[in-house]
Amino acid sequence: MSRAPGPHIPGGTGQSGLSGARTNAGHPAAIRLRPKASAVLALTSLIGVAAFGWPLLIHSSSQANLAHSTDAPWVFIAILPLLLAVVLSELAEGSLDAKAIALLGILAACGCALRIPSPGVAGFEPVFFLLTPSGRVFGRGFGFVLGAVTIAASALFTGGIGPWLPFQMLGAAWIGFGAGCLPAARGKAELIMLAGYAAISSLLYGALLNLWFWPFGAGTSTTFSYEPGAGVLQNLHAFFFFDLTTSLGFDIPRAITNALLVLVLGRPVLAALRRASRRASFDAPVVYS
Repeated sequence: MSRAPGPHIPGGTGQSGLSGARTNAGHPAAIRLRPKASAVLALTSLIGVAAFGWPLLIHSSSQANLAHSTDAPWVFIAILPLLLAVVLSELAEGSLDAKAIALLGILAACGCALRIPSPGVAGFEPVFFLLTPSGRVFGRGFGFVLGAVTIAASALFTGGIGPWLPFQMLGAAWIGFGAGCLPAARGKAELIMLAGYAAISSLLYGALLNLWFWPFGAGTSTTFSYEPGAGVLQNLHAFFFFDLTTSLGFDIPRAITNALLVLVLGRPVLAALRRASRRASFDAPVVYS
């Protein structure tokens, strides 16, 4: 009995539509950001920027404690379909296969495992460590989705579900995305670059989460309280001192922890992820014979 011709993939065992799609570091991209997915990702980020920053622009007659009291559920409702749309658009265009989805699930599970014994006590949050090498090896699209999925999944295990969750998901997604945008480097230079990025992104993550919390968390009578209608520069000045005086004790340990983890474990983790990328053959062209 003859068999119908099927696809032959040089160097791999599964189909992939990512021929030629590579990260800045030269690795095959697990999720190639084609036009539809790029548009959805950009829309998700714009919604995130608006969700974090709109209290700075509200009218002076508004109350400070209303700045974020009702928007978090709507942000969450908006983010989940958009994240799903990124994945579905890549599936529809043939850019995402079962191997990439499996890797996404495995790495998200590893992120959950890292978060369970470290619920942010004294800023010790190694969950962000894995986002940096994963985004580096598998690309910014993969890093974006992995960051959001990791935080959402780990919140189910740790009971960390609350109005802060959509903002944590966005912050982690941007960390993974940024790791995929870093320039090419190898060896010690790459480790130093990734460690520096891990430290800086950890500090920025803390500042972003403070920006969500600050309007109703700083009270109304302190020198760094949020003042509706006071102007963007004045409120940013107040926010800077709020962040400086209340959160650096958490943000700096988080930055140091993740930078040290990259320096100590980065080389074997990067090697393992690159080996997984080669075995998955994300960039293998499909040849029909």
